[in-house]
Amino acid sequence: MAASDRTVLQFPSSSSSPSLSAKVHPLVIFNICDCYVRRPDQAERVIGTLLGSVLPDGTVDIRNSYAVPHNESVDQVALDIEYHHNMLISHQKVNPKEIIVGWYSTGLGVTGGSALIHEFYSREVPNPIHLTVDTGFTNGGGTVKAYVSNTLSLGDRQIAAHFQEVPLDLRMVEAERIGFDTLKSTTVDKIPSDLEGMETSMEHLLALIDDIHKYVDDVVEGRVAPDNKIGRFISDAVGSLPKLPPSVFDKLVNDSLQDHLLSLYLASITRTQLSLAEKLNTAAQIL
Repeated sequence: MAASDRTVLQFPSSSSSPSLSAKVHPLVIFNICDCYVRRPDQAERVIGTLLGSVLPDGTVDIRNSYAVPHNESVDQVALDIEYHHNMLISHQKVNPKEIIVGWYSTGLGVTGGSALIHEFYSREVPNPIHLTVDTGFTNGGGTVKAYVSNTLSLGDRQIAAHFQEVPLDLRMVEAERIGFDTLKSTTVDKIPSDLEGMETSMEHLLALIDDIHKYVDDVVEGRVAPDNKIGRFISDAVGSLPKLPPSVFDKLVNDSLQDHLLSLYLASITRTQLSLAEKLNTAAQIL
């Protein structure tokens, strides 16, 4: 066969499909897990729309989401498109800056029906992100991955969709990380209190300080090659700390702790008072 008669499988070039990255906020993960818990009994997974924005550097910032009812079989997927559009209009009334950036599904990795759903969202927004959340904790933790789809062509004919994983950054503050770690645990006796959360944060901070101290010692002793980037990070972190005497620092911590305990005490009194008022009101209606 002549070389000109050969048909070649073609992927889109990297120049026509620039590399993307995404970052997702913890609220999105919590919302997806909540939708999965509330799913219909016959549903194996939930899917939904991702909302956010595209940053100037090209990073897709995923800040919100909502579930979309669907029916799924082996060879077809039916989405409630009217519900999807009504929810989008409602969200944009609250925050008009949030646009559709992709869609999500629960489960580990991409499934057979993902290409059909991704094709629909490709008509809603160019190059959508597909986010997968492993709510089954297959690997002992909630695995979160992001994908984009490229078209696989045979000559001039498109024959398949190829999902390619993209870098995903799950950024969260310490309070959100405590909740996320609790969510990943398969058995939880109780939700940690604020003081327990503070204790966990301090233990994590001390572990990080020990790691930095060991790294600096290894660099000084010549066991590890110095990294200027890490050195600048350490210098910025140390320079941002206020210069306070230990006595002043202890006083600030103790005052803050006492204020926190007072807030908890007042909240407990308020709940007790509301509970008593409700019971008295119920008893008065019965009499």
